[in-house]
Amino acid sequence: MTTSPGDYDLAVLGAGPAGLAAAGSAAQSGARVALLDAGDRVGGQYWRHREDDDGSGHHGWTMLLRWRNILPRLDFLARHAVWHVERIGPGFTVHTGRGPVRARALVIATGAYDRQVPFPGWTLPGVFTAGGVQSLLKGQGVRAGRRIVVAGSGPFLLPVATGLARAGAEVAGVFEAGSPAGFARSPRAVLGRPGKLVEGAGYLKTLARHRIPYRTRTAVVAAHGEGGVDSVTVASLDRQWRIVAGTERGIACDTVAVGYGFTPQLEIPLQLGCATRLGLDGSLIAVADGQQRATVPGVYLAGEVCGIGGAELSLVEGELAGRHAAFATIGALPDRKVVARLLRRRRSARAFAAAMHAVYPIRPGWQDWLEPSTLVCRCEEVSAGTVRAAVTDLGATDARTVKLLARTGMGWCQGRVCGYATACLAAAGPGGEPAAADLAGLAARPIAQPVRLGDLAQAPPEP
Repeated sequence: MTTSPGDYDLAVLGAGPAGLAAAGSAAQSGARVALLDAGDRVGGQYWRHREDDDGSGHHGWTMLLRWRNILPRLDFLARHAVWHVERIGPGFTVHTGRGPVRARALVIATGAYDRQVPFPGWTLPGVFTAGGVQSLLKGQGVRAGRRIVVAGSGPFLLPVATGLARAGAEVAGVFEAGSPAGFARSPRAVLGRPGKLVEGAGYLKTLARHRIPYRTRTAVVAAHGEGGVDSVTVASLDRQWRIVAGTERGIACDTVAVGYGFTPQLEIPLQLGCATRLGLDGSLIAVADGQQRATVPGVYLAGEVCGIGGAELSLVEGELAGRHAAFATIGALPDRKVVARLLRRRRSARAFAAAMHAVYPIRPGWQDWLEPSTLVCRCEEVSAGTVRAAVTDLGATDARTVKLLARTGMGWCQGRVCGYATACLAAAGPGGEPAAADLAGLAARPIAQPVRLGDLAQAPPEP
C-alpha cells in the first residue's frame, strides 16, 4: 500500500485470529487498513511462532496462511503497542509508543489473557500461567521446566500439556478442577463441531502415549518450596470445588502451569465508553450487535473481547467485523451468501462456547483453599486476610472499595492478575457473585499498556 501511516479507513487493533481476519477481509473489500500489534509477527498468542517456524504441527495453520497472504494489501504495523485511543473529529486517533495512527473506524481485537485463581504458594518462582508456559514454548522453543504439573480448569490445559510432552518435558499430571463429562448435556452443540471432538481425542491420545495422568475434579491447592517450587499439593474437589478431606497428596515438580480460563482485554473498549456485561463464564465482556458493532459508533469488536470462544469463533467474528466496517467506511457491500455462511458458523461456534462455559464454571470453593497470609495482589503484597478484612471490618461492599482500602490492583499489573480474585472475594462477603460493575472497576485503565516516557518523548508530535 502507498497510504501513509495515520490515514486509514480502518485500524485493527490486535493481529491474532480475530484481528487478522478483520484486517484481511476489509482489505479484500478495498478499504485502507492498518493492522497494529505489539509483536513482531502476525498470529497473536494462538499462532505464536518463531521467525523460522514452518508451521508444521500448529493447529489451524492453513487459516493463518490464508489471511497472512493478504498482508501486502494492508499496512502491518508491528511493535505498535496501543496505550490509548480517543475520538478526534470524525475518526479515531490510536496512540502507540511509536506515534499516533488515525483512522475513520476501529476494529478492536485485543484478545485475552490468563485468568488466575490464587492459592497458597502461587507466587513462588516456577509457578507460571498456562498461557505463559505455552508462549515460551511456541515463541522461543523453551520448556519452562523439567518436571511440570499442569492444573486449573478448561480445555486449554490439554494443548499446553501435550505441547510440553512433545517438546520433551516430563508432565507429572494434568489436574482439571471441573469435569468434561458435562459436555454430555449439550449433545447438539458438541456434534455440531466434530472437529473439536477430533482435536480433543488427539490430545487425550498424546497424554496416553506419554503416560501422563489426567485427573478431573482435582486441583493444585498449594505449592511448596524455598526459593522456588519443588512440590505441590493436589486434592480432590466436590462440585463446589471444596477440598474433599483426606484426598490431599504431594507431587514433586519444579514447574507448575496454572490456568482458569481467560479474561478479555477490555482497556480500549472501556476507554472509548463501550458498553459491557457479564459473559457466560463470569468474566466482563464488551457488547457487540449482530454486525459486530460496539455501542460506540465507528467501533467494531471481534474475538475474545466479545467473550471467550476460541480461535474459530474469533476468525468468524473478525471476518464479519472487517466486512461490515468496510461497508460502513467505503460502501463496499458484503456478499450476502458469504455473510450468511459466516452467520451460520458464528451460531455454531457460539453454541459450542456456551456449552464449554457451562461445563467449566469457576466454583466459589477455591476461596476456601486460601490461608489468611495467601497473597491475592502480588504487586502490592495484599493478602487474602487483608482483602477479607476490608469487607468484614471496614465495610467494603464492592471490588473498587476494596481496591481503595487495601490497594489491590494498584501495582504494576493494574489489576490484570488480581482483579478477578479480588472481585470474587469482595462479592463473597455480602454473599453474592461479582457483578459487571465490580469487574469493570478493576478493568478500566487510562493507559492500556505500559509505555516508556522515552518512547513518548521520541514519538512524532501530534498535529
